[in-house]
Amino acid sequence: MALIREAAAAGCQLIQVRERDLPARRLVEFVREAIRATRPYRARLLVNDRLDIALATGADGVHLRASSLPASEARRLVAKQGRSDFLIGASAHSLTEAQAAEAGGADFIVFGPIYDTPSKRPYGPPLGLERLAEVCRVVRIPILAIGGIHLNNFREVLRGGAVGIAAISLFADRDTLCGNIKTILAASLPSHQ
Repeated sequence: MALIREAAAAGCQLIQVRERDLPARRLVEFVREAIRATRPYRARLLVNDRLDIALATGADGVHLRASSLPASEARRLVAKQGRSDFLIGASAHSLTEAQAAEAGGADFIVFGPIYDTPSKRPYGPPLGLERLAEVCRVVRIPILAIGGIHLNNFREVLRGGAVGIAAISLFADRDTLCGNIKTILAASLPSHQ
């Protein structure tokens, strides 16, 4: 929980809980604790793939995997709950998937993998900067890039049209977490010249 709190305090805007192996009851407890940790910093907390838990806990949104519930179905269920502020993010590994997520009511897309990384190899070869730029040109909702992104290449994906990045290893080390977030935010925010 300390990493979540520190990431929010450093300015991370979206934090996703990806605890796939926790039983539902423990995941609910964890998400509620994470919500309490992020609220003072106005970071928005998303739950990976578990719309039921995101809604039950009052989380800010859900992130849907490409093989998950379609964004359109999630949007319909969220509307029944009266949660107009609820974020729906969707993973996409192709332009077709990105367009389907947009048409289904997703608020943003996490597109990738952009570069090679062991955690994303099951989703296929890296898509690269050209495909990222194409998706960013065609799709009207914000695109976050994922996959093999680190401090030496994150600016490339921002120049390619992504509004931000999603990463695991870049934010997993407590010693570099705050510095990494501040570096990325400084490069991502438009200058006020």
